[in-house]
Amino acid sequence: MNSHDIIRKPVITEKSMAAMSEKKYTFIVDIKANKSQIKKAVEDVFGVKVEDVQTLRTLGKTKRVGVHIGKRADYKKAIVKLTEDSKTIEFFEGIQ
Repeated sequence: MNSHDIIRKPVITEKSMAAMSEKKYTFIVDIKANKSQIKKAVEDVFGVKVEDVQTLRTLGKTKRVGVHIGKRADYKKAIVKLTEDSKTIEFFEGIQ
């Protein structure tokens, strides 16, 4: 699994945008990836230095449309904190 497979997509919410002032960035990551793999992937892809990684797994909700029952996918979210001397991630710059 390479770095681009581990990082699936960024999370763009009000809460994650507010955390960017503290150099914390949120990503949806591969469910099998551990913290050290996530740290290495973010450093490789964005060229920054990571201080801390916090992860949380979310189970998908069961949804129903009429008589049909389905389930949303499970996913893992990672909150990555950069070091003080690290540069910011340019991907998020124009979104605020």
